[in-house]
Amino acid sequence: MSLIEKLYSFIIFLAVLIGILLGQVGFIQTNAESFIVPLLIAMLFITFLQIPIEEIKTAFKNIKFTYTSVIINFAWTPILAWLLALVFLSDNPALYIGFIMLMVTPCTDWYLIFTGIAKGNVALSTAILPLNLILQVTLLPVYLLIFGGTTGVVELSFLIESVLLVLFVPLLLALLTKFLLRKKEQMREKIITNLSVLPIIFLSLAIVAMFASQGQLLLENLDLMWQITIPILLFFVINFIIGQRMGQLMKFPYSDRASLSLTTLARNSPIALAIAMTAFPDQPLIALTLVIGPLLELPILAIITQLLLLKGKSISH
Repeated sequence: MSLIEKLYSFIIFLAVLIGILLGQVGFIQTNAESFIVPLLIAMLFITFLQIPIEEIKTAFKNIKFTYTSVIINFAWTPILAWLLALVFLSDNPALYIGFIMLMVTPCTDWYLIFTGIAKGNVALSTAILPLNLILQVTLLPVYLLIFGGTTGVVELSFLIESVLLVLFVPLLLALLTKFLLRKKEQMREKIITNLSVLPIIFLSLAIVAMFASQGQLLLENLDLMWQITIPILLFFVINFIIGQRMGQLMKFPYSDRASLSLTTLARNSPIALAIAMTAFPDQPLIALTLVIGPLLELPILAIITQLLLLKGKSISH
């Protein structure tokens, strides 16, 4: 785990503060918004370049793990997110949408680090990663329309335009780059290694731009942040129990159960943030919900890895 990955929550929080401070300057506040989309496209292009999308077929070699993971992530989790949003956030459409966006996008990067720490099956978790990415990119607009269509925040045409621009353009560019470098494995690996730090930098700069242009509204709504904390914590507790129970039911060994738990718990805040900042540029509270997510998520995942290790020790004795 690199230093930047360890400091991810701090970097995101710092980006929010810098954005709000810069937003006090009139010229910056007026022009900051125009930088958001280019930065997000650059971030996602490099992110997708690092994901072995062409190896999606390997996920189906362990069919039992794949369909269990897919059912929890893409059938059960959206319903759980919607129910929690309905109970805790129905009086605030922006927090409601932001919460659902965060919870329906499974992680495609740092959960592998926690899987390794918890002595889970990293190879199995890596195999499911490209499938998780393709499904969330395809299904996110569907979930938003189903669960957020009545809020008045979601506009179908603008949402489709944003998804095409911010997700499919960098995804196609990444696939094209991989195709062009398919016979130059060494060069591709070198490029990916050299660029690996850039996604967090681009995301942080996009967050600075977002909060520079909309920060004032957030300062007026800081009290709402406590409202989002309870459903986020409940989501992790409930899904941890569900993941463990399903693992036992499917008779998975400890390493596969640890992988299942972390695959179905870790969320993909960068992708959700990219869509939120593009599809809802005038709704900064949606973006703020997605910033708070990783601030809570990383310490929670660190605790869960320790719980999994304790469970693993008790099984082995």
